[in-house]
Amino acid sequence: MPKLKFGRAPARKPTPFADLNTVLAALLDGVRAALGDNLVGAYLQGSFAVGDADGNSDCDFTVVIRRDLATPEIAALDAMHTAIHDLPIEPWRHRLEGSYMPADILRRWSTQPRDPPDDPRGPDWADPGLSGSPAVAYPFLYLNHGAKTLVRSEHDNTQVVRWCLREKGVVLAGPDPRRLIDPVPAAALRAQVRATMDIALATDLEPMNNLFFQSFWVGLFCRMLHSLHTGAVASKKASSAWAAGALDPQWRGLIERAQAARDGDNDARFGPADPSEVAATRAFVAYAVEHADREEKNRALIEKVLAAKRQGPMGPGGGRPGGRLDRGPRGSQYSPPTNRPGGRGRRG
Repeated sequence: MPKLKFGRAPARKPTPFADLNTVLAALLDGVRAALGDNLVGAYLQGSFAVGDADGNSDCDFTVVIRRDLATPEIAALDAMHTAIHDLPIEPWRHRLEGSYMPADILRRWSTQPRDPPDDPRGPDWADPGLSGSPAVAYPFLYLNHGAKTLVRSEHDNTQVVRWCLREKGVVLAGPDPRRLIDPVPAAALRAQVRATMDIALATDLEPMNNLFFQSFWVGLFCRMLHSLHTGAVASKKASSAWAAGALDPQWRGLIERAQAARDGDNDARFGPADPSEVAATRAFVAYAVEHADREEKNRALIEKVLAAKRQGPMGPGGGRPGGRLDRGPRGSQYSPPTNRPGGRGRRG
């Protein structure tokens, strides 16, 4: 493949970080050279799309393709990502994370088709990008942060990624992502976020052996609670600020300390976690799941009431329950039900 032109100034500035823009220009050059007319578009999602990205953030990218990658294309992309990994540009050369997504699969989330046509997965397949999770949906070719080569993973085949990309995506090349992705219903987003909570619980919140991971779990559950509450996706920082004010005050200190840890220097962020903070994080996660389920029950109850109101008149003659319609000179008029002697009127 052509040599990466990482020394040139990028044509545009998709992020506030000059060195990252240089890495992204190299990425785009390499993708164009490797894919040719198979390339539909390239985008940023994640924190560089929804906001609050900083010098500690990963840079989440998406490359949309017309058809899944052939072996020569994978080899060319692996060579390109290896070259980027070895660029003299710290820290961004190791911060790229993203997937190559066939346009027809990206359009909307589905469990069908589940496997690439030439690469079916067996029953023992374990997702390398999701801590060994079993196969559920289509696995994209995925680059983990710090990696040099692509692997099959469902890591980015989610409603959250689709929502971020469609609603907030930063275009590096190609059409507006709204042309490529159907709207993500709030109910569908909430359902997948709640399922992600269960996946996190299944890992027993591991690892949590340092401050980075301990604060990560706090921020992740704040963001999931915020998404369940709003039906949208925000940054961990914005979600943590919301959670600190909206949730039970007993968790405010833990949430604020976790955010401060994520904003701290790397030496502190990767130091050992305080055992009392680990215990508090596990208690917070248990609270978060209970809070999520309680809010969902309340939401379902409210929706049931609203649906009944939208359904309209239900009683005899098309009137309100228990009432009747009297037609007079000015048309239909509602007459309430007569009270039973010694009793109360029927509830409509």
